[in-house]
Amino acid sequence: MKTVIIGGVAGGATAAARIRRLDEHADIVVIERSGFVSYANCGLPYYIGDVIEDPEELTLQTPESFKRRFRIDVRVESEAVAVDTKNKKVTVKDISSGKTYDEDYDKLIISTGAKPFIPDLPGTDDKRIFSLRTVEDTFHIHDYVHTQEPKRAVVIGGGFIGLEMAENLKKMGLEVTILQRSDHLMKNLDYDMATLVHAKLRSEGITVRTGVDVAGFEGDDKDIRILLNDDETLPADMVILSVGVTPETELAKDAGLELGIKDAVVVNDKMETSVPDVYAVGDAVQKINMVTGKETLISLAGPANKQARVAADNICGIESSYKGSVASSVIKIFDMTVASTGLTEKDAKAAGYDCESVVLSPASHAGYYPGAKVMTMKVTFEKNTQKLLGAQIVGHEGTDKRIDVLATAICLGATADKLKDLDLAYAPPFSSAKDPVNMAGFMIDNIVSGRVKQFTWDTVEKLPRDGSVTLIDVRTPGEYKRSHAEGFLNVPVDEIRERLDEIDKTKPVYVMCQSGIRSYIACRILSGEGYDCYNFSGGYRFFNAVTGGH
Repeated sequence: MKTVIIGGVAGGATAAARIRRLDEHADIVVIERSGFVSYANCGLPYYIGDVIEDPEELTLQTPESFKRRFRIDVRVESEAVAVDTKNKKVTVKDISSGKTYDEDYDKLIISTGAKPFIPDLPGTDDKRIFSLRTVEDTFHIHDYVHTQEPKRAVVIGGGFIGLEMAENLKKMGLEVTILQRSDHLMKNLDYDMATLVHAKLRSEGITVRTGVDVAGFEGDDKDIRILLNDDETLPADMVILSVGVTPETELAKDAGLELGIKDAVVVNDKMETSVPDVYAVGDAVQKINMVTGKETLISLAGPANKQARVAADNICGIESSYKGSVASSVIKIFDMTVASTGLTEKDAKAAGYDCESVVLSPASHAGYYPGAKVMTMKVTFEKNTQKLLGAQIVGHEGTDKRIDVLATAICLGATADKLKDLDLAYAPPFSSAKDPVNMAGFMIDNIVSGRVKQFTWDTVEKLPRDGSVTLIDVRTPGEYKRSHAEGFLNVPVDEIRERLDEIDKTKPVYVMCQSGIRSYIACRILSGEGYDCYNFSGGYRFFNAVTGGH
């Protein structure tokens, strides 16, 4: 049996290696347009920033190493230009010579990935405007930065590649500005959580501008100018375009394969396309979101690898199916770690879920052990079923561990109340006896049971200040004096029992503290005394970060 694979990297290279492990006698040909068949795509920005110094470290496998270990015929700098599914042939163009030839197949895997979206704006052909997808792109940007020594860089788009490029260029000494069309960076985060990322970038000297529309580019020998829709002009020495990706499926479209969202290839759970003996994997295909059960686009290496394994299994006669993805991700932003899984609260509501979220700020490990750092967690769940819908964490060490636990819970169908029952490893340097994931479960259990009612950062300004409700800040007088939300009176939690006569029992009481713990204790005291009490979700620290102190 002969399998031709169009495209390498995560999907194609993984499928090729898996087929060989399952069938020693299979004939396997990989057609790759670039000069590199298997490389660390996610590591490319770190080579530009000299964090990874040896370019060979980016290459996971070469055509030669594939040949030696797996006896796979890898043809780089070869472009598949047409697929004849009726006669089972792929027309291949040798890029160096320009000559074409036909390659027949028994099974075909399309792993053409996604390409950077280039907006239809004037001036995008300027040589100082870059996008990043391949190793060749990386070398091009690396050479430009080191030979031209630019001083000012503008990154357009606040996704993973954009933020990693911004960090690496800043560390190289460039003045960096990030422009984002929406109101916050990182669409895998809600606005409130993304504000923590904004603050971190600004603290590192990066300018972050949201709600900005780019109208085009103009350039001369001196610099390139980004034209904004408010008639402002922003000068720079280089621009990184990172405004998203789109499935690269022109080949599949011309071959008559069924396409779906943004022309992504439609596949079943065996990774089979609408045409017999043709499979597709990776960023070129639409996937099932495991939370909603609906088709979506998820451009991540993990799902691509899993899909490639499924396709290879089925080609080799092994029953295998791809269950979908919860889009788990993690990124390093300087010394900060940002991770997410599942749906944001905004997306969950848009999908029709009646949902709620808890926000907590636990320490990365036991507070009495040196080096503990605060992480901010947001866990979203469906109210009536307690179905876990998603989670977001902004922190430092330990962030990836917690998001993986939450992703596992979602994948296995655990409900939110089960988080409190998870038996997680504990030692002071690594966690607390009540792990942050357990704490999220305790909080959700309190809300679902009705023991706790909460209010959120976006409702604080809407609370009446006419005396019809009572607003209380239960932090210490020193904390309160430094900064507090408008209209909140200071009644420290340790004094609240002695000062109940100052709190009108006929009015709802809204309570805030620094992190949410003391306000929870205060609410339990007040509820026990018959008050209608609401605890602030996330604490004043979170409120101040989201609102900028306003």
